[in-house]
Amino acid sequence: MPGLWGNRRALVAWLALAAIAAGAAPTDRAAAEPGSRSVALATLRGVVERVRDGDTFELEGRAIRLQGVAAPELNDRLGAESREALRQLVAGRTVACAPDGSRTRGRIVAVCTVDGRDLGAALVAAGLARDCPRFSGGRYAALERAASARGAPITRVYPLPSYCRPDR
Repeated sequence: MPGLWGNRRALVAWLALAAIAAGAAPTDRAAAEPGSRSVALATLRGVVERVRDGDTFELEGRAIRLQGVAAPELNDRLGAESREALRQLVAGRTVACAPDGSRTRGRIVAVCTVDGRDLGAALVAAGLARDCPRFSGGRYAALERAASARGAPITRVYPLPSYCRPDR
């Protein structure tokens, strides 16, 4: 694939710029999943031990799933790029995660930030994850549209998973 989206290094570099340009607002609380019971949970902080894929990593020995986004699986197009971008965003930096009180597949679901920047927003702005409106309430929709308008192929190569659709 030619251009920016065909070069992994350029893509990762672009991610850092997109996160800054997007001006993702700091998050001071996590939105609860529709239909879930929201409970006050302590914010988890620390350095990420391992990035599993573009929306899951391990922090303090716990698996964390980014709330409100869907990233391609490793075997999907853009899957490896999505994971690498998340690695770059968290590498050696303190991550703060505000759990929303739910779990999926044994993972804690949380909105996570680095230096006040929402990781989900950065990935969506870079065109490496999709807004998952059922759980995000659409908070990343404008970032997804902007990434698509800039030529990010995410909406063409990674269909929105059925679990993200609000009418499910």
